[in-house]
Amino acid sequence: MEFIVQSTFGEIAALLVLAAVVGFLGIVLRQPLIVSFIAVGLIAGPSALGLVQSAEQVKLLSELGIALLLFLVGIKLDVKLVRSLGTVSLFTGLGQVLFTSVFGYLIGLGLGLGHVTSLYVAVALTFSSTIIIVKLLSDKREIDALHGQIALGFLIVQDLVVVLAMIVLSAIGIGSAGEAEGAEGLLSVVLSGGAMVVMVILFVRFLANPLTERLAQAPELMMISAIALAAIFAAVGELVGLGKEVGGLLAGISLASTPYRETIAARLAPLRDFLLLFLICPHRVDRLVC
Repeated sequence: MEFIVQSTFGEIAALLVLAAVVGFLGIVLRQPLIVSFIAVGLIAGPSALGLVQSAEQVKLLSELGIALLLFLVGIKLDVKLVRSLGTVSLFTGLGQVLFTSVFGYLIGLGLGLGHVTSLYVAVALTFSSTIIIVKLLSDKREIDALHGQIALGFLIVQDLVVVLAMIVLSAIGIGSAGEAEGAEGLLSVVLSGGAMVVMVILFVRFLANPLTERLAQAPELMMISAIALAAIFAAVGELVGLGKEVGGLLAGISLASTPYRETIAARLAPLRDFLLLFLICPHRVDRLVC
């Protein structure tokens, strides 16, 4: 295979061919597409064929895919349903995090681990993979259903809690001097998150409808603008510590009230499915971060 993967283009071409073959086998075996893509990552990774050497380029595509996937989830959110389920998702999500983390902490102590290590184990056992669950719900067309919306609320609560938990654990791990830094980081994340929410509210109220009306005159430009919005929100979300997932979701929510949301979602769905391959790409699977 070395003669094929001597360039980045060759690597991606080989990866796409492998994805098509494994994906077809997955369909024959009646497996979800996400399972096939995970298998592609394992096969193409350094532990097997070692197809992908241009990790940075592939990682860039995967990060864009994350932003776009959550953007399309956000753009399809029913704002009224979110309002009615927000409290349910918040309290049940926090309850699940607390319940699982307590038992994870006790398990860590039971295995003879230290207090800080047990806390890390507890946090690790608490959280789910937002990307995989969202994709499975989307494939089954259940993301708009009641249980899909509640599950999405769970995932968003988990994503926010993990950011705060990592800040607190970092402060605990590096001592009293780090506690002040941890508190500042926690406050920074909360304030940044609030600022992003306010920005979305202002965008929805004053800019979303007139902007999409103007962009609709050139459909290609509207698609590019939607991708740009997802990317910039994801970048800002990562910059302020909320993560690309939350940023992409907020970008989608900012356009969820426009009359063109279904058009945008339909046109970007094929691009999302293409980039999904790189979400479970070899460099992510072999580092066990998918």
